[in-house]
Amino acid sequence: MPELAEAEVRDLVGVLERAAKSDFGVTFVDRSEQEQRVPYAALLEAAREVAGGLYDTGLRPGDRIALVLPTGPEFFEAFFGALIAGLAPVPLYPPVRLGRLDEYHDQTSAMLRACRARAVLCDRRTRRVLGVAVERAGLDLGAMTVDALPRRRAEREALDCDALAFIQFSSGTTVAPKPVCLSHRQILSNISAILGTILHALPEGPDAPHRCVSWLPLYHDMGLIGSALTAIARPAELVLIAPEDFVTKPALWLRAISRHRGTISPAPNFAYALCADRIRDEDLEGVDLSCWKVAMNGAEPATPAVLSRFVDRFGAWGLPVQSLTPVYGLAEASLAVTFSDLRERFHWEIFDIDALCDEGIARRCEDGHTLVSLGAPLPGYALRITDDDGEVLGEDRVGRIHVRGPSIMMGYDGMRELSAEVLDRGWLDTGDTGFVRKGELYICGRAKDTIVLRGRNHAPQDIEQKVDAVAGVRTGCVAAVGIVAPGGDGEELVLLVEHRRGFAGRRARLAEAVSRQVAREVGLVPARVEVLAPGTLPRTSSGKLRRAEARRLLLAGRLRRPARATLLHLGRQMLRSKLSFARARRR
Repeated sequence: MPELAEAEVRDLVGVLERAAKSDFGVTFVDRSEQEQRVPYAALLEAAREVAGGLYDTGLRPGDRIALVLPTGPEFFEAFFGALIAGLAPVPLYPPVRLGRLDEYHDQTSAMLRACRARAVLCDRRTRRVLGVAVERAGLDLGAMTVDALPRRRAEREALDCDALAFIQFSSGTTVAPKPVCLSHRQILSNISAILGTILHALPEGPDAPHRCVSWLPLYHDMGLIGSALTAIARPAELVLIAPEDFVTKPALWLRAISRHRGTISPAPNFAYALCADRIRDEDLEGVDLSCWKVAMNGAEPATPAVLSRFVDRFGAWGLPVQSLTPVYGLAEASLAVTFSDLRERFHWEIFDIDALCDEGIARRCEDGHTLVSLGAPLPGYALRITDDDGEVLGEDRVGRIHVRGPSIMMGYDGMRELSAEVLDRGWLDTGDTGFVRKGELYICGRAKDTIVLRGRNHAPQDIEQKVDAVAGVRTGCVAAVGIVAPGGDGEELVLLVEHRRGFAGRRARLAEAVSRQVAREVGLVPARVEVLAPGTLPRTSSGKLRRAEARRLLLAGRLRRPARATLLHLGRQMLRSKLSFARARRR
């Protein structure tokens, strides 16, 4: 851990203890751009008091406690308080889409059981609707709120750097989210690799001031490890916006970067598209983005069109062209695996689609499929590409991506067989397909999402990107799935497309336009195009499309727009939650 070794930081509590000796802190920005700054020293003191309160609840070192908290000081107090008490925190996403509460209860209760949590720590607002999930999970200590804990200062437990630090869930794009176990050493190793790569590439040098601005959710690896913990470990100023506020007002993000002179700020591809499409010139009055040196693009496939559109759109506000940095990572590797060159503009290459899909070979051409380079492995990390039999393939050969490095997970909690399937002598099978070219990684897609049409493989994101260009389609809200029709000979292509607001009355015309676009650009004729209301497609907690779940709901006839979150609906859900808590207490 070269970036952290000088301070002898061996665990995550030590990261905050070191940061508490500095003048740095975290600033929380709300929707109206009101700010609350909390020094790291104050967060540490509050976390020690939460730790004392957790001791009094019956929890003991080694127990797992789920954190269902929005972005705010209470999350950090609970997260570090649990660590100080020797517990293993498990960040889970709070219920922000009230129209999908039934789906939320199903997923959350499943995750609570999977990680073997004994209790949930939340805030008062969240607890009002959390009862159903808590009852279904059968937690013996139920749900408690941070502000109701008795405040009693506690000193830290002795922590083993190779022991479980916390559990983070995988994104669950193709299957149910899985509980990923990470040790203190693994997390700190990844943070150190990220900092070493970023700081040494900045033109001002590694000792220059570094400020991170993020709207990413703290229950997701890119938000918690890539933004928050990396900033605290430096230490550096950290500025946080709630993810739901960003989605509603994306200009908040760029305005905060300008106001706080943010140097580093990561996001997934859809966020850059959202900004380019939704932010108006008048939203950026007085904004200067020249400070933004590293704009990491990860968590989902980076697309050339979005990267170029973002740079072209905001270059007038000083955005450096080389700042956009495509990266690759996953929860099972703690987070980051590869970074593209921070000193150069992102780049892509065009490949023969027939050679990619039919021959498994990356062959350049002038008119084909465009893929973005995700760069080379971080120091201490390695890549290998294998075929389905496990044989290692050479450069430009398409296969399954395996990664190795010091931050590869301990395993999936309580899932020994599944862990053995993906871990082999230090190598992790990512489940992604791609190839290495000139030492850099290119992603073709998720193996389980592949659509097979008449014996030929098709990556769904290739089709979806073409549909995004159709007027009336919501950017990033297209799912391409393969479905076997009754009596059919094989899979058929079905496109699930959310329409923009104002296009509800033109669904048939929009479906025709989508079919023509796919036939012209991809050479495929969809069997069906389902035009859906905004917000219909299921997503992971980090916003990525869940194609397999969308396919399942479509076949079951349950792919519907979420119920409207009226006051009456909310009242019913709160009553339902209260009754669930009452039944759980009686048991």
